[in-house]
Amino acid sequence: MRLLPNSLFGRMFALSLMATLGALVVAGFAIGGVLERFVTGNIDARLGDRLVALRSAVQADGSLDRAQLASVMARIPPNEPWRIETSTGAAGGGGDLALVDAPPVRVPPPGPRQPSPPAFDRDDAPFEGRLRDGTRVHGLSTDVATTAGEVRIVAAVPRDLIDRPVLAAMAPLAVSLAIVGLLLGGAATLQLRIGLRPVTALRLAVEAIRHGRATRVPEDLPTELAPLARELNAFAADNEAALSGARAAAANLAHALKTPVATLSLHLGDHPVAQTQLRRIDATLRHHLGRARAATANRRAATAIAPALANLARAITALHQGRVRISLDAPDGLAVAVDPQDLDELAGNLIDNAARHAASIVTIGAAAVKRHVQLTVADDGPGIVAADRHRATAPGIRLDERHDGHGFGLAIARELAELYGGTLSLDDATGGGLLVTATLPIAQ
Repeated sequence: MRLLPNSLFGRMFALSLMATLGALVVAGFAIGGVLERFVTGNIDARLGDRLVALRSAVQADGSLDRAQLASVMARIPPNEPWRIETSTGAAGGGGDLALVDAPPVRVPPPGPRQPSPPAFDRDDAPFEGRLRDGTRVHGLSTDVATTAGEVRIVAAVPRDLIDRPVLAAMAPLAVSLAIVGLLLGGAATLQLRIGLRPVTALRLAVEAIRHGRATRVPEDLPTELAPLARELNAFAADNEAALSGARAAAANLAHALKTPVATLSLHLGDHPVAQTQLRRIDATLRHHLGRARAATANRRAATAIAPALANLARAITALHQGRVRISLDAPDGLAVAVDPQDLDELAGNLIDNAARHAASIVTIGAAAVKRHVQLTVADDGPGIVAADRHRATAPGIRLDERHDGHGFGLAIARELAELYGGTLSLDDATGGGLLVTATLPIAQ
């Protein structure tokens, strides 16, 4: 089971949250301890003054000045216990402090003693105890040396006098720490969002390369990501070089073989066995070339369609010596996710085929339809009847023997369109002739 989320942001935020909560808990206990020591210090100062007042009722011979003691008692709240222990007895009020764990009062050895004033040691000793009724108390005790021995003086207050102020202060403190925690959590979230923004930018740059919108990722990234960006660019360059080499090899082989095979097919004439074997050879070659082309298809390419079609139109017009007029309607800025060489071969075959069969004009159009580009090539020639349109896109099939050609143009265009996830369809052109529509993926 994962202890941390499977996300860089989640992990960093979880660690930050745990560290923040731990720090706030430690701060809460530390501040609570400081508050308790502060309140306890004030209580101890008050109890120290009370010990001094009670000490004034102890005479040098260890006896108690009852009048002075009564005056002191009048100033002590009834719920705050006190006690004076001598070698001959004890006095107290506010509760029974007899359970306080105190050392026994020392009695001086017998013998003549010179009367001397009692020595008062202000090194008061704090203690925690309980009354007989279970009430928790906090107090101070001290010893006074008299001629009759040491006198123990004890003064205490209920523990609630310390706990209540501390708890009352801890409630707003807890709210304050919670607010601080929320602010720190928000700051951590903002910090992580800003800190991880270069990672998001790098991901988007790689996605742009994959979709053909870019060829490199930016390298002006933080120090930790810059080496990764350089490695990605090197990898993309190596991959592009290998892809270009494979595509060139497949294209060269295709061009080197398709003309001899078509020529053999024409010369064999009515030899059914030889034609069958030749078609088998042709199908095998086209199958493996198709697999090679599919493996090396550059689906990350982005080719502007208007300039490519314009160049093809000029070249084919010149090839047919101006016998037909080619009309082009393609918007600027429209691009297809097809390699430039494949687009030239696909569109070139369609335009050349239309020019060879047209009576006077070939119309070329391109338009974006949702996430695709529709390339249309129409001529004013005789067209193809609906029953023969499927056969027209099969390799080596020539429906019209009056014109030059080997019957591979429409087949190559269909294979290229399907290679990039598109389609090729044949239909009647407006006013007669053939309308060929190639649907190709649009480049973002």
